[in-house]
Amino acid sequence: MHVTHLGLVDFRSYAQVELDLGPGVTTLLGPNGQGKTNLVEAIGYAATGRSHRVATDAPLVRVGAAQAVVRVEVVRAGRPVLVELEITPGRANRARVNRAPVPRQRDALGHVARVLFCPEDLSLVKGDPGERRAFLDDLLVSLAPRYDGVLTDLERVLRQRNALLKSAGALRGGGQRARAAAEQTLSVWDDQLVGLGAELVVARAHLVARLAGPVDVHYRAVAPEDREPRVGVAYACGVPGVGPAPAHGGPAPAPADLPDRGQVGAALREALAQRRDEEFARGITLVGPHRDEVVLSLHDLPLRGYASHGESWSMALALRLASYDLLRADVGTGGDPVLVLDDVFAELDTGRRERLAGLVAGVEQVLVTAAVAEDVPAALAGRIVSVGQGTVGAA
Repeated sequence: MHVTHLGLVDFRSYAQVELDLGPGVTTLLGPNGQGKTNLVEAIGYAATGRSHRVATDAPLVRVGAAQAVVRVEVVRAGRPVLVELEITPGRANRARVNRAPVPRQRDALGHVARVLFCPEDLSLVKGDPGERRAFLDDLLVSLAPRYDGVLTDLERVLRQRNALLKSAGALRGGGQRARAAAEQTLSVWDDQLVGLGAELVVARAHLVARLAGPVDVHYRAVAPEDREPRVGVAYACGVPGVGPAPAHGGPAPAPADLPDRGQVGAALREALAQRRDEEFARGITLVGPHRDEVVLSLHDLPLRGYASHGESWSMALALRLASYDLLRADVGTGGDPVLVLDDVFAELDTGRRERLAGLVAGVEQVLVTAAVAEDVPAALAGRIVSVGQGTVGAA
């Protein structure tokens, strides 16, 4: 699979852009702050329905404009597919596939597949658990777009449930009657949290189990100086009693040992009941998939807090390369996902830079952003597109 054309209207810094692309390597070259990342961000938005840089859609619309338009045309399994998205903050976005409207934006997902490497990837290792949850969820949506709906619904349920807990906490003086009324309403949100949470926990657990082997393989490839690395990737569920993470560096669980939805749902419902008083006191949901963690380890020690800068980068690269393997296997006849290397070479030492370039040089389509041409390894020589002062064109 590869992108053949990108069109933008009022997206980020661009009033309008039309950019033809093709297989092989294309480098978007220009000084920092000129809009290179905006271009690859738009492709990612068409792939996942989300930005990797901001949590809401408002910053994606050019200042002074009411909406932004993203058009991405790809060739998938030899057939052209056009995905068009209209981004309107505060309202439901509209989407079309091959110029035919689809009911929801999520129905346009799955036609564009991409894997992104960027400087922020270091937060996959060094950042908070939310960074690793977001990595898993983005990969889940890319593999199965229906999970976009699960995640959106779960976020809504958590917002509503937390709002109810906070308001109920303010009514403590109302006695048992006020508490009973709050609990009756809360039970409705509990049912939804249990259903959605169980579905997401099972999906995440299976995904981490699939990632463990490829992460180990790719860590060895990008860090050959570490001859016998003990790499661990484990899932720590935010529901007590569900699939505790193995010891650092331990083997990934077999599929038969992974939790099913019934087990997770029952455990989550029990945990909610046990912590009901504490939730009312604190005004927040204390158990669920929003408390999940992905435990990364090296040599039986947690990477977060113990790994060197180089080890952290090697693990971040291994996670992205492993996710690429999973997507490539799932897209099947659609071909390789688009690989985006967004200013990543400037962050890597020479050895990791060259090894990463060697590993991805044969990919169907690679899009590189760089401030200076010298940052791009020779193995990724290809077409150069100049980006600067709001314009995009041949170098």
